[in-house]
Amino acid sequence: MNDWPAGWNGERDDRGRRDDGYGRGSGQAQPEGAQRMRHVQRQQPPRPAVPPPARRPGTPPPAPGVPPQQAGGAHDSYGGFDSGYNTGQVYGAPAGPGGPAQPPSGPGRPGRAPGPAPDWRRRIKVGSIVLASALLVTSVATYFWADSKVRREVDLAKVIERPKEGDCTTYLIVGSDSREGMSAEEKKKLHTGSAEGKRTDSMMILAKCSSGNTMISLPRDSDVEIPSFVGSQSGKKFAGQGRRVKLNAAYAEDGPELLVRTVEHNTGLRIDHYAEIGFAGFANIVDALGGVELDIEKAFKDEKSGADFQAGKQTLNGEQSLAFVRTRYAFAESDLQRTKNQQKFLSALASQAATPSTVLNPFSLYPMLGAGLDTLIVDKDMGLWDMGQMFFAMKGVNGGDGVSMNMPISGQRGGNLVWDKAKVQQLVKQIQNDEKVTVRGQ
Repeated sequence: MNDWPAGWNGERDDRGRRDDGYGRGSGQAQPEGAQRMRHVQRQQPPRPAVPPPARRPGTPPPAPGVPPQQAGGAHDSYGGFDSGYNTGQVYGAPAGPGGPAQPPSGPGRPGRAPGPAPDWRRRIKVGSIVLASALLVTSVATYFWADSKVRREVDLAKVIERPKEGDCTTYLIVGSDSREGMSAEEKKKLHTGSAEGKRTDSMMILAKCSSGNTMISLPRDSDVEIPSFVGSQSGKKFAGQGRRVKLNAAYAEDGPELLVRTVEHNTGLRIDHYAEIGFAGFANIVDALGGVELDIEKAFKDEKSGADFQAGKQTLNGEQSLAFVRTRYAFAESDLQRTKNQQKFLSALASQAATPSTVLNPFSLYPMLGAGLDTLIVDKDMGLWDMGQMFFAMKGVNGGDGVSMNMPISGQRGGNLVWDKAKVQQLVKQIQNDEKVTVRGQ
């Protein structure tokens, strides 16, 4: 079979055959010279039509008349035939004049086509949902953690012969001289002494009303009658004997339940909740808040309480705050002036504690709760919500929306302060009916 194309003009031998000298040997005596070999193109099967590749950003368009394959650095092809030789282009080498353009590249990585613009509305929405969920989980966890630390030890169900319920919510707030959990060093630092047991160091009624909140201090030297009561531990009923004592003696005799019973019997006002805090808890709460700012009207000093204050605005730490509310011997009207100082300080404390910057900031709220809840004793029906309402009511008194006063006093009996019965009855009636309090005490 002849592989040569038709029309090939080679020489013929003596028999009339073409002798081209290639592939069959040569019969000539002299070796043949160099011959020119015609380039033979091999037919290639037709290729499927492939669209030219997308031009990358920054790449110049191919020159007119140059096939896409050649412009992109593919094998040489002419008229649909492939020569089988590569163009010699080295990938990654700089492009010379007329050479293929390289894709743009950034520092340390190849270039990237620009993506779609970020959807900021969606991101803000998702972020808000995540933040709200985190706050909800934190709030729920904080509630259960704080609720587990509250000491609900006072059972008001043991109080007998109670007055009728009024329209306002009333709290009996007690500061005791309990030294529970305090080291010898802390007792010395806070000037508390080392007396065993606990006594009431301050007592006040807080009435939370829609007409305005009222805070009434009860001097511990108040002259009161011990009524009939049921022992908080024994359950035994003790008949009233008409004994008249100082108010703090009721607490010393049978604890919070008898104190509530005595206050209700002598005022005619029903107490809805009871809250008590000791020396250590009081000082720790103040320190956890970073101190309490107070404007002291007149300088005073008391060696027994450790008080030593100059007049003017100042920030009191826990030790100074305890000295301020306990001082009594530096004043002429010792007990009455002390109760005024106690009201003033507690209102300032509540104003600073019951703020969004404290309540909504876990770095402020957790230390405050942890510092005070261990020594806070409340009645069995008092929840965290009621405690919050109590603090906000105290803040309302200090904000000018309420009344802060001592129980009206008419005189003394054996060194004890006697309440003004007419004014007390009027005061109680206004609180029971949720009316604006017009009565004023010392």
